[in-house]
Amino acid sequence: MIKNIKPLAFMWETRDPFLFCVHHRDAYPTGDGKMGPAASLSGRNIGQDFDQKDGWNMYHGHHVPGFPAHPHRGFETVTVVLDGLVDHHDSAGATGRYGKGDVQWMTAGSGLQHAEMFPLVNENKANPMELFQIWLNLPSHSKTAKPAFKMLWSESIPVIQAKDKQGRKIETRLIAGRLGSTTAPAPAPDSWAADSTNQVAIWVITLEAEAEFSLPACEPGINRDLYFYEGGSVNIANQEIPGYHAVELAAPDAIHIKNGPEPSRILLLQGRPIGEPVARYGPFVMNSQAEIQKAFEDYRATQFGGWPWDRQDPVNLAEQGRFARYSDGSEEIKE
Repeated sequence: MIKNIKPLAFMWETRDPFLFCVHHRDAYPTGDGKMGPAASLSGRNIGQDFDQKDGWNMYHGHHVPGFPAHPHRGFETVTVVLDGLVDHHDSAGATGRYGKGDVQWMTAGSGLQHAEMFPLVNENKANPMELFQIWLNLPSHSKTAKPAFKMLWSESIPVIQAKDKQGRKIETRLIAGRLGSTTAPAPAPDSWAADSTNQVAIWVITLEAEAEFSLPACEPGINRDLYFYEGGSVNIANQEIPGYHAVELAAPDAIHIKNGPEPSRILLLQGRPIGEPVARYGPFVMNSQAEIQKAFEDYRATQFGGWPWDRQDPVNLAEQGRFARYSDGSEEIKE
């Protein structure tokens, strides 16, 4: 039932229809009043800070941690924020702030610039951050879709609380897909995940110590991978898996999971392969090298609509709550 077991690096390898996944976990200190860290940045490779010095990174940010304006074409980003906040700004004029369990499902489609900054809004306590960014490919007919994003607010994301036969707790957060009679919110409309027959699933599974869980069977031909990213050990299909390892499942059958002696968390990525050629270079994912070249030419010529903001690393006001303001002027305000 298990095809491969491999340790996790910073960028997690994934299988079609996914492109890769990154797990960001940063113990950011208190904020400095300008949404940067109230700590010295000396000794950091500012602009390329991925060294986890003091337990956190600035990434490409110079004052506020995060990823200033950069382009994408031909795929989707699914950003799952378990802790902390993300400020979004894009070349279509949309913006927002999300976190605390929210998910942003962004279709880059024909081309979009966006910035993803991590504002440190707390000045009197730490600003911990944890998120997954998952790159999900688009089939060829959707790679020229109009760029857009959809918010899956935490209030809409099902969190299934269950217990095993011994009463040990199991929590499953459904970001995409279905478990039993419970279905996750609809993804962005042009997504490969929008067609339920593709059986795309993104779940975060939390297991109490010694808890047992059965991953349901799926149809043959569906790729399924488990990313055991927190905990000491877990038994999957009668094989012991050490912490921070990925498990590539080989069979569509139900898979028995038994946790070890400490709480654990596992990310499930599942989906029917798109099965098309993948050409990728930096922020672009297409079907051929000619299309990659065209993406660079288009970006140089149009900047994918330009950048309407006054800085490359824009952030919202510190006191701003969770919200989304879309390119058509519509707005959602959560708090």
